[in-house]
Amino acid sequence: MSLAHGRPHLAIPGPSVMPDRVLQAMHRPAPNIYEGELVEMVEGIVPDLKAVARTGHQVAMYIANGHGAWEAALANTHSRGQKALVLATGRFAHGWSEMARRMGIECEIVDFGKSSDVDMARVAEALAADTEQAFNSVLVVQVDTSTSVKNDIAGVRDALDAAGHPALLMVDCIACLACDRFDMDGWGVDVMVTGCQKGLMTPPGLSFVYFNDRAEAARDRADCVTSYWDWRPRAYPDDFYQYFGGTAPTHHLYGLRAALDMIAEEGLEQVWARHEVLARAVWAAFDAWGVEGPVAMNIADPAKRSVAVTSVRIGAPHGTALRNWLSETAGVTLGIGLGMADSRDPAWHGFFRVAHMGHVNSHMVLGTLGAIEAGMTALGIPHGKGALEAAAVVCAVT
Repeated sequence: MSLAHGRPHLAIPGPSVMPDRVLQAMHRPAPNIYEGELVEMVEGIVPDLKAVARTGHQVAMYIANGHGAWEAALANTHSRGQKALVLATGRFAHGWSEMARRMGIECEIVDFGKSSDVDMARVAEALAADTEQAFNSVLVVQVDTSTSVKNDIAGVRDALDAAGHPALLMVDCIACLACDRFDMDGWGVDVMVTGCQKGLMTPPGLSFVYFNDRAEAARDRADCVTSYWDWRPRAYPDDFYQYFGGTAPTHHLYGLRAALDMIAEEGLEQVWARHEVLARAVWAAFDAWGVEGPVAMNIADPAKRSVAVTSVRIGAPHGTALRNWLSETAGVTLGIGLGMADSRDPAWHGFFRVAHMGHVNSHMVLGTLGAIEAGMTALGIPHGKGALEAAAVVCAVT
């Protein structure tokens, strides 16, 4: 007998829960891709994408996942042999640097480990050591979904300005746009990349590269750019097909339109606030569970945690055992401990992640927490008491 029958809940950090409204918008016949409704709709999508990122600059759309956005951002801003400073706080900054190296870009990595955010003093040291100002860019991930750390993007800009360094500030917001607060123009970000499948609540398949005038000037000198990844025709199209480098991703666009409507109707400030409250509820539960037993959040300081995802250490083999129990018995899927070597590494089995991003509310989060407690009880994993009450209080007093 299993209690998993019924609607499953996907609590992994992307793809996130897809709203019925988004799925219903996608469930329709194929449209005319040359004129009419679709063309007019996309022209309205562009300003709404900019609003979510708090920018008045440009955005280019790609039929790709986040890795495609990484490559597009690098291709439009770099030439072979140039250097990038990479600030690594988990798996994904390393992934971006690996891609850069394959494109002929040299990378200097400052690694802050898997449980810490970017240390601005070390950033200042790295910039000061670059006396010839050879760094063309600084690559940083706002939220590394493998560790759940949140980095201070405005602080990185301040470090660049204090050093008088001209490097482009390039930020990965794939895990956190429309979840954690982000202000592209206010924080002085030159390039930002994101995808549609997390805070934007649309099935995977679209990614976006935002860029300002400084980054656009770098495009004039970049020799890594190719025809398909070139952001200019996508951001300044003469014809509709140029938005996407070919045939439009029609049904993804209908889904994205519905998702952006939902964000606008709720209000971006309210979207951020909802994520903040639900994250505090999750953290209250884990704080209570951690009083007794092996459960501990990966990021100790709440101010440095993302409100989109929480990475948890529970020790091997408990992480895998709990994930399996929840999936098979309770209908809840948790995220794997991404960032470990692979499933042969014992550490792989000692972590899990809980997503609270995008289309989530209190009953979804509280239900997930209740299922986790049931799983720990069933598996005999020691844990403190009062976790669900603590989470409920956070939701109740809001």
